[in-house]
Amino acid sequence: MTVKKAGMIGLGAMGHPMAMHMVKKGFAVSGYDVSEGANAKATEVGITVVASPADVGADAEVVVVMVATDKQVIDVVLNSGLLDRLQKGAVICVASSCSPKTAQELETACNATGIGLLDTPVVLGQQAADEGRLTVFCGGKEDAFEKAQPVLESFGATVMLVGSSGMGQLTKTCNNLLLWACMSANYETLTFAKKNGADVGKMIAALQHSSGANWSLSRWGKSTGKWCEKDMDVALDLAQGAKVPMPLSALVDQLMKGMNQEKMKSLMS
Repeated sequence: MTVKKAGMIGLGAMGHPMAMHMVKKGFAVSGYDVSEGANAKATEVGITVVASPADVGADAEVVVVMVATDKQVIDVVLNSGLLDRLQKGAVICVASSCSPKTAQELETACNATGIGLLDTPVVLGQQAADEGRLTVFCGGKEDAFEKAQPVLESFGATVMLVGSSGMGQLTKTCNNLLLWACMSANYETLTFAKKNGADVGKMIAALQHSSGANWSLSRWGKSTGKWCEKDMDVALDLAQGAKVPMPLSALVDQLMKGMNQEKMKSLMS
């Protein structure tokens, strides 16, 4: 059966444009956020704002969750009444970054009630969300993926099932390990260039044609590194549990604790 009704819980910087693109692709979208300002903004683009996460579930076949922390994800999925209002066969997509273990535990709890759950974290940042061209890494069962895929493709230019429950989150964690390592290396390199008299803007333009080119460098000063500490905590906790030594990532974790967008922009001045 073709999905016609979708929902979004969390209408902030990422959730708002994701839900907006759902509307543009023809889905009837219900949404909820704790912020009245976010709700008002959502109404302006055709999202039907409801009073609670449970009310989103009452009128949606696929619900996307985009909140900040593992605790918030768990509260929305298990403690808000959402599962009680969803019809059997509905699918919850956790687009928030969380630990793979959280995703796996939520899938087990949801499946016991006849509800599917996918972990569907997104990458490529704010601009990609605004333009509807996010990459979505999906972990979970194939039937849940097939049902949710049209909704996910409304805001994702690349949507892929990468494995069982938790593998979407693990894939994003691996992506972020590489991203933060590149960002730290870029900052050190561009600081070195500036101290030696380089025009950093011209240096970046030149390096984009080199073997050292990377995504973070192409967006220098636009990325914030906002969630790096949370992402690195997830990665290093997984590494400790798997007994995998990660000395480079441990160093990157320390370097990124002092990183922010202002520091990155300052090298361009």
